[in-house]
Amino acid sequence: MAAGPDFARFDRRHYPMVTVREGYDAWAPTYEESVEDIMDVALLERIGSVAWDRVERAADLGCGSGRTGAWLRTRGDFPVDGVDITPAMLERARARGVHDRLVEGDVRHTGLPAGAYDLVVCVLVDEHLPELAGLYREARRLLGRSGSFVVVGIHPFFVMSVGMPTHFDGADAEPVAIETHVHLLSEHVAAAADAGLAAREMHEALVDDAFVQRKPGWQPYRDWPFSYACVWAVA
Repeated sequence: MAAGPDFARFDRRHYPMVTVREGYDAWAPTYEESVEDIMDVALLERIGSVAWDRVERAADLGCGSGRTGAWLRTRGDFPVDGVDITPAMLERARARGVHDRLVEGDVRHTGLPAGAYDLVVCVLVDEHLPELAGLYREARRLLGRSGSFVVVGIHPFFVMSVGMPTHFDGADAEPVAIETHVHLLSEHVAAAADAGLAAREMHEALVDDAFVQRKPGWQPYRDWPFSYACVWAVA
């Protein structure tokens, strides 16, 4: 499976870059002040092919501070297990209390039981992975004979065009980038097919009035695709 283009070719910010674990550990105290629901939750709400109220058990891969888990709890009374590589983010998710089980681990090797879930979600994670095959294989392993894998991420068009990595303000108020990779949508299709998953639904969020209102500096990017959501089903 061909890899996507190297983010370094598009990087216009040249912020100092740290690993995912190091970055999110440092970002954890202010993370929720930086991430807007319009980036990801709004896309989850547009999904029509998942019967949320009929989900029996969900796995939240890269659960972070528990934002996605909290949203899932509004959709049905089903248990949600979360996995994240960052201890500080898991502490915040634990304090939030929306997950039934929290595991420190890699989203590609979660240690969760095979075939135990009919819904797997992974939100704002894929840009931190050097390749996608492992993520899709793990999602398929976790799903039973049927079920859905929902992926929400930053749109590759935006990452390449703006040349901006995932970043936050460090302790000295200077920007720090977290390891960022570019994955074309064709890579997702290939990784899903290899794992035995088929496309069911896709949405793209554009930088619109609501985005610009929250982030006025994004006016030059109006109508550019910022994020996407894909739903994959067991083939």
